[in-house]
Amino acid sequence: MAETVREVPYYYMTVSNKPGQGAALAAMLKEADVSLLAVHAFPERRRVQVDIVPEDARAFTSFARKAKIKLSPRKKAFLVEGTDRTGALLPVFTKLADAGINITAITAIAAGRKRYGAIFWVNPKDQRRAKRALGA
Repeated sequence: MAETVREVPYYYMTVSNKPGQGAALAAMLKEADVSLLAVHAFPERRRVQVDIVPEDARAFTSFARKAKIKLSPRKKAFLVEGTDRTGALLPVFTKLADAGINITAITAIAAGRKRYGAIFWVNPKDQRRAKRALGA
């Protein structure tokens, strides 16, 4: 399978940096039948920033509104999926480098069965150029 790169919407929220916060959010999402493509969380001062890439942005924002979860405005990231192998992300990195675009953050993981996925962010001012460079 060839790599697929697509621009995806994401939202972030901040939650308390306490045990059980992620489990509580996951339970609420499950109850609302909201599916996610990616989650990336990291400490931000005394809280945790949770970046969420929903499968269906409308369903997710509706869920958040009903659950009274304060979300950031809609933002954009890139999601990559493909066959896992040594250097799998090199073509993506090379296209961005050739276009003079820096990746500001990335998370990638082997997904088993020779598959991998990655989510990455570029500076918002570079978003359109990155999309063009990647054919996303």
